[in-house]
Amino acid sequence: MRTFPVVVERDPQTSLLVGHVPGWPGAHTQGADNRELEDNLREVIEMLLEDGEPRLESEFVDLRSIQVA
Repeated sequence: MRTFPVVVERDPQTSLLVGHVPGWPGAHTQGADNRELEDNLREVIEMLLEDGEPRLESEFVDLRSIQVA
């Protein structure tokens, strides 16, 4: 079992959830809700892994919030 970090955002035009694995080109998809998005991401990642180990362009480190006045 492998674990990959995923960034999830909502598209303001379609209201769909959009998810991607940071640093992994092609590892992205969308879904109407969290369950659909997770299922779609799992499917995309499994398909990409069939081509071998991913060559990540960057390494996910952290997600932070910054406050400004």
